[in-house]
Amino acid sequence: MLVVKALHISLVVAWFAGLFYLPRIFVNLAMVPADSAAERARLLLMAGKLYRFMTPLGILAVGLGFWLWFGFGFTGGWLHAKTTLVLVLIAYHLYCGQLLRAFVAGTCTKSHVWFRWFNELPVLVLFAVVFLVVLKPF
Repeated sequence: MLVVKALHISLVVAWFAGLFYLPRIFVNLAMVPADSAAERARLLLMAGKLYRFMTPLGILAVGLGFWLWFGFGFTGGWLHAKTTLVLVLIAYHLYCGQLLRAFVAGTCTKSHVWFRWFNELPVLVLFAVVFLVVLKPF
């Protein structure tokens, strides 16, 4: 079970790297001037590759989390809170996919400032999850 836990933690770290970086690419996409097609194409290529890379990492991280959940049980309020935050991250990840499709279609109208704020959500969730897992406050 320790191998599963180590793999879970490693995959979560890798998934979070994507959750941190993809919205930063969105910030840059939102700032690209209309006459800079090459820069836009490069950023879209980077964002698409990153999203396709981080999606399996997130699926594996959640899958191993379920394995741990079934192995150790689902007890404690802290674990319920953590599971809720994981659901928030899954929704965030899927919403990033929608935003990427909007950028590809040229229909995304959100500003770079909006994306700068949007980029902070996974940081806050990470802090909350780490504190819940380490402290198990309830």
